[in-house]
Amino acid sequence: MGRSRGNDEPGGRTARPEASPATPPAPLPATAADARTQVAAVLQRTGLPWDPRAVTDALMVTTELVTNAIRHGGGLAAFHADVHEGALRVSVADHDPRPPITRTSPPAGSRIGGYGWPLVQSLAARLTITEHGGGKLITADLKLH
Repeated sequence: MGRSRGNDEPGGRTARPEASPATPPAPLPATAADARTQVAAVLQRTGLPWDPRAVTDALMVTTELVTNAIRHGGGLAAFHADVHEGALRVSVADHDPRPPITRTSPPAGSRIGGYGWPLVQSLAARLTITEHGGGKLITADLKLH
């Protein structure tokens, strides 16, 4: 995954230090909304038409992965989004090596939340979870057509 912190952005934060010289690294998003903005920019840069529902699903997956990293994973360690062969790849790293937990739904009204990971699983064409020095990297591939 590479290192998650660099010194070329304010506060020493970079989203992907190994990015090519043609594509400078985007700052590490502070919020899920910032991550969605970065994903939208990646999609716009391609200049290709995308299925609106697929884009909505991709933004929802981005939101869930980043929110879970911030709330449950000890904070966001790295974030990267790119398009390859008609699919969006979103990678989110955090500081907790434990994989997300898939819970069965309790009776209505007894718990709020816990539905994001099953949603990610249902929307992503492919998911991988890889441990890295003290945390995990979750990569979701989402079809855009």
